Amino acid sequence: MNNQAIGASARRIDGRLKVTGAAPYTADRHLSGMLHAYGVFSTVASGRITAIDTDEARRVPGVVDVFHHERFLPLYRAQKSPISATTILTAAITDEHRLPFEDANVYYFGQFVALVVADTFEHAREAAYRVKVSYAPGKVVANLEQGLAAGKLRDGGRGHSRGAPAPAFDAAPVKVDAVYHTPVETHTPMEMHASVAWWSGGDLHLFEASQGVVVHRNTLAQIFGLTPERVTVEAPYIGSGFGSKLFLWPHSVAACAAARLSGRPVKLVVPRAQMFTTTGQRPETKQRLRVSANADGRITSIRHESVNTTSFIEQYVENCGGMTSSVYACPNVLVSHHTIEVHRGAPTSMRAPGAAPGLFALESAIDEVALACRMDPVQFRLANISTRDESTNLPWSSNHMREAIEQGAQRFGWHKRDPRIGSMVVGSEIAGYGVAVCNWDAWKTPAEARVQLRSDGTATVVCAIQDIGTGTYTIAAQTVSELTGLPLDRIDVRLGDSSFPAAPVSGGSWATASVLPAIAQATRNAIDQLRTLATQEGGAFAGAKPDDLRLQQGRLTDGKRTVDYQSVLSAQRLASADGHARTDGAASDKVSFMSFGAHFVEVRWDPGISRLRVARVVSAIDVGRVINPLTARNQVEGAIVMGVGMALFEATEYDPRNGIPGNNNCAEYVMPVHADQPDIDVILLDYPDLQFNEFGARGIGEIGITGLAAAVANGVYHATGRRIRDLPITMEKLMEQPGRVAA
Repeated sequence: MNNQAIGASARRIDGRLKVTGAAPYTADRHLSGMLHAYGVFSTVASGRITAIDTDEARRVPGVVDVFHHERFLPLYRAQKSPISATTILTAAITDEHRLPFEDANVYYFGQFVALVVADTFEHAREAAYRVKVSYAPGKVVANLEQGLAAGKLRDGGRGHSRGAPAPAFDAAPVKVDAVYHTPVETHTPMEMHASVAWWSGGDLHLFEASQGVVVHRNTLAQIFGLTPERVTVEAPYIGSGFGSKLFLWPHSVAACAAARLSGRPVKLVVPRAQMFTTTGQRPETKQRLRVSANADGRITSIRHESVNTTSFIEQYVENCGGMTSSVYACPNVLVSHHTIEVHRGAPTSMRAPGAAPGLFALESAIDEVALACRMDPVQFRLANISTRDESTNLPWSSNHMREAIEQGAQRFGWHKRDPRIGSMVVGSEIAGYGVAVCNWDAWKTPAEARVQLRSDGTATVVCAIQDIGTGTYTIAAQTVSELTGLPLDRIDVRLGDSSFPAAPVSGGSWATASVLPAIAQATRNAIDQLRTLATQEGGAFAGAKPDDLRLQQGRLTDGKRTVDYQSVLSAQRLASADGHARTDGAASDKVSFMSFGAHFVEVRWDPGISRLRVARVVSAIDVGRVINPLTARNQVEGAIVMGVGMALFEATEYDPRNGIPGNNNCAEYVMPVHADQPDIDVILLDYPDLQFNEFGARGIGEIGITGLAAAVANGVYHATGRRIRDLPITMEKLMEQPGRVAA
């Protein structure tokens, strides 16, 4: 690799399509003869359907049919597959394992209980409002505390234990024992969940707002009793998903079944209110942290015990302690996870699942211990950096946490911090400085790709990976450009189709690390074919050895003369030189892989008008080699904004009497807007981790949100003296009596 396309801040090659409205999203699809579907959703959170009256709905003009548990296509459940790097290309995964309209039971408010299909969206919606459903309501478990009182904890696994944390805690001179709470957060991506399904000759075709077209295909194949080859799922453009579009939800199955029963294409767009009920959420968590240190500020024990809400139909574990087992050097550690069932839809992954709420709790507790030790919070963290992964007893493949903390502190101006509570007054505001580390696992999976070097002087990249708004189109083109010398505008990238060479879901920060090696190898294979063609009899380099030729700036050369590769193909009357590759995704078992970083946050508190804001953020991130600094920095910036939302704004609120979400819309579910944006400065360290892959790149999408909420909370404590352990940090909590802890 010597063309220096990798590492360049290339603008997104799909940017013009998106800003001009030419990029087609699922809900934009309009097929000939297409019908529209609209759901009928339960109005109770627990109970059983006793009757469904569809007579009035059927009288609405344009209604084709109404489906429900007594009138629907027989379907199969998908076999539950473990999610792992080795199985992700063949797995069938549902976020809600129960099939739509499977029976008369209701497990959460907003559950699909019927589906109207009509000639227009308006007719379908009007008819759906006229379907009358009667229920025998059941007792509702509305939240985590009610679940703990009424139910039994389930072991969530994924724990870790080493040393003897309890005796070490008891013997330590400095200790913190605190409980932290995070609420339900809802993904609320700009693009609604949507499906456009049709059948042709017994084969199923689907446009879907999906972060994983291959897994989606595999899952639908099992549900409809088909081979995967008879299902095609397309998602060329995604309006983000943050994890809610990783796997299959009931609406997708319902749209496909309705299309089969009606014999016509069917479009189903999930209403925004039901995206708060039936397409997942980050679950509510309660986390107890017990952390101790000795007199010189060395951590002696950590116990991180968490419980998260899950549904009555699906066990979901939020891995809150996933980072705790390895981020700091500590000989005595216990991590455990439990779940409790409540009447809500199935939780699912949300950006940095587990780590985002987990590091809020851990990094808040670490700050409390640092202050109890009378140490600067930055120096305390530097003193306890792990030099190896103590959870596996393996060395790190690459760990620049120390440099991230030191560079971030310098850029932020941490040395200007006055440690006294409320001492940094700026006009009518009090400034508070907060710090937290951020971490995320480094994963990669098998992937496939195909690259064609075409006779018109262009290249085509084909891969089933999805671009969910992160810049995957662009970095795929950069990879081919790096190896061929072709400019980006001569490289056509085609993604997001399950009929393309297989690729994993776009989540977990593993897409780049998994797919780029496959694209690179496919490109090399295409170049090798060109070399062979050029050295055959009649070729431009006849008699030469293929290994003596190089491809530079789109031209083959032996060092003495150059020939454009179009001429090589034309001489053989060939349309292209083709390369296909599959990479296995295997990583070394001799080292441990992880990404590292640190956030520095300045909050401003105006006690006169009770206004709290995040004024600026400096984040230093170590994710290996940075493929495209422009898109990478954008990823971290977006994650930081989500972290600000987690810290100050976001919480889905459920009525404790009936489990109904009260703010299930974008007007009342409070998220940060432009006026809430801080000044953001992202430092990308750019140290290639060549033990991980040939590019040295680890994932960057998740890490930016981890630890951010804790940095905000720690800054709030510095400004106000209030230790807020219950997110989000609201004015009401800050206005409580001084010295009182909100927990």
